[in-house]
Amino acid sequence: MALFGRGSGNWLTSAAGRRILPEGWLSGPMPWVIAIMMFLMVLAAAAGLALGHAARGLDSHVYAQATIQIVDANQPRRDAVAERLVAMIAQQPGVASARRIADAEITELLRPWLGGGLADSDLPVPAMIDVVFEEGARNALPAVAARVKAIAPLARIDDHAQWLAPLSGLIGALRWLAMVLVLLMAAAAAFTVVLAARAALNTHQSTIDVMHHLGSTDAQIAQLFQRRIATDALFGGLVGLLLASFVILAVGDRIARVGSELIGSVALPGYAWLVLALLPIAGTLLAMLAARLTIILALRKRL
Repeated sequence: MALFGRGSGNWLTSAAGRRILPEGWLSGPMPWVIAIMMFLMVLAAAAGLALGHAARGLDSHVYAQATIQIVDANQPRRDAVAERLVAMIAQQPGVASARRIADAEITELLRPWLGGGLADSDLPVPAMIDVVFEEGARNALPAVAARVKAIAPLARIDDHAQWLAPLSGLIGALRWLAMVLVLLMAAAAAFTVVLAARAALNTHQSTIDVMHHLGSTDAQIAQLFQRRIATDALFGGLVGLLLASFVILAVGDRIARVGSELIGSVALPGYAWLVLALLPIAGTLLAMLAARLTIILALRKRL
């Protein structure tokens, strides 16, 4: 009677309370199902966090730049116009820097496409000016473009944001998709816990009847199942997190070997690992809540 009495607040933590459900805490498939779901959830969350980091990188770096091309077969005149434009642009409000890209640097950029012999020849190349705007000063581009056209009407102004807008939209869509996948995996894990709780309730119906006759409340019985399901959920969540971490590190190493600045921007920032580490804890709390509500509602319907 002391084991199941209403005034016994710590009976669930006793050795006898832990022996009420005789199955081992890893005897069923639920921990492994949750491990698989947590594995997919961590991968989806990591993808969303990495894409968000990449989107912020595009906004802060690429979207704050523009390139000006001066095409003129007369090299002395082209260089003079370029130097004049660099001096003028650097003095414009909202411009952080204006730099003339050296012809040798342009040749190195063309070498993979034209070959060494053709790239090193005397082919005329346009003078290129790289313009970087101050943070929050993207509205300065129209004023700069107007001044450039006044000096060099044939100059071409390439706005990086214009070309990369489709890429930004794609990254945003994939980021939202990753968030939806995380929510779907969390919902699937909750449904798995509901099914496991109902199955455990049916399996131990005779034990529950005895506990009710001895004075145990629905909340106390639900806490017993809740603790066991929480243990299973925490184990499965940690296993899923560990496996997903290996995959993330392997993919990150592959991305780093590509050597592309654009692809390399899709990387996990430091705070993202903390977010990923909290997912098993959040999954365990969700499992505890789902198990408790399922058991209490089921017991009330049977009484």
